[in-house]
Amino acid sequence: MEQVTDNRAEHEFELEVDGYRAIAAYQLEGDTIVFTHTLVPKKLEGRGIGSKLIRAALDAARDRGLKVVPQCPFVKAYIERHAEYRDLLA
Repeated sequence: MEQVTDNRAEHEFELEVDGYRAIAAYQLEGDTIVFTHTLVPKKLEGRGIGSKLIRAALDAARDRGLKVVPQCPFVKAYIERHAEYRDLLA
């Protein structure tokens, strides 16, 4: 089972699947995490990889007590579709 990891050195949540790497890039600003962009390789599109990546990233933000700013349209749309994450919005 693929696992999302937080590569803090690169400021990216990462999920490797079938040799491809999906990422959710972020910036930390105090007690806020700003998701700047999400990249899912074309070979992985349509498999729910982006959703799995963002769900894990948002869960990690919650665990760390961070507020979320979704600059990335994919992250913003995910939060709009999943009300359980709206309380994280800064």
